[in-house]
Amino acid sequence: MDTVIDYERARQVLRSKLPDDPEALFVLGSGLGSLVEELSASIRVPFEEVPGFPPTGVAGHRGEFVFGTLEGRSLLLQSGRYHLYEGHSPMVAAAPARIAAALGVRSLIVTNAAGSVRRTTPPGSLVLLADHLNLMGRSPLAGPVLSGEERFPDMSAPYDRGLAGSFLDAARKLGIPLHRGTYAAVLGPNYETPAEIRMLERMGADLVGMSTVPEVLAARSRNLRVVAVSTVTNWAAGVGSDPLNHEEVLEVGKRAASGLRRLVRAVVPELP
Repeated sequence: MDTVIDYERARQVLRSKLPDDPEALFVLGSGLGSLVEELSASIRVPFEEVPGFPPTGVAGHRGEFVFGTLEGRSLLLQSGRYHLYEGHSPMVAAAPARIAAALGVRSLIVTNAAGSVRRTTPPGSLVLLADHLNLMGRSPLAGPVLSGEERFPDMSAPYDRGLAGSFLDAARKLGIPLHRGTYAAVLGPNYETPAEIRMLERMGADLVGMSTVPEVLAARSRNLRVVAVSTVTNWAAGVGSDPLNHEEVLEVGKRAASGLRRLVRAVVPELP
């Protein structure tokens, strides 16, 4: 579905519904939407109320912006996201991050559910991304350069070292194990074959998922600071012996959400 988004109009409509400018955007992955309950004085704006934004169609992805305060900071939470495997273009997948940047957000914190390629990172683990592989075959930066974006953004350090350090420090203080790893983004929607997982392992991937990279690319092209945390919800095909299904992914994500919420609450006061 080739949706054309008027970013300026979308920004104006969303801004009119918010009492203040948000300081950071949190993108909530599968099973992690419960973080919105941590906000005070929250305001919900369904995606459908933002011009050009289609509804989301994946279980576990509500599809709304939620504005509120947490630890004294004004935050915008994106509950649900668009996926390329739904037929959305990379432009649509990256649109919420671009609108948030236009609202003045300077930090993007992304969470996602991922399968573990690395045998030392079992389901239920939290992994701070150090790098990624874009194997989706598409980029939201292709086409005309949008206002405020770089044509050739530097991706030598896609994930901000300062924000990553804040997460690692908070994890140590809270006693929450936090791994580091490389995330491979694939198109989906099918889970991978064992042969594909062996290929990803040889390419240097520790995790595999179907999101995150479009948002990160758009954010980096606007010079936003980015950090991402994956919740490992399943072993990748061939690593574990059980068949994969989306319901179990959601259930494991919900069980692991408690540790991630504690981690986020500790990091929010340290956001720039």
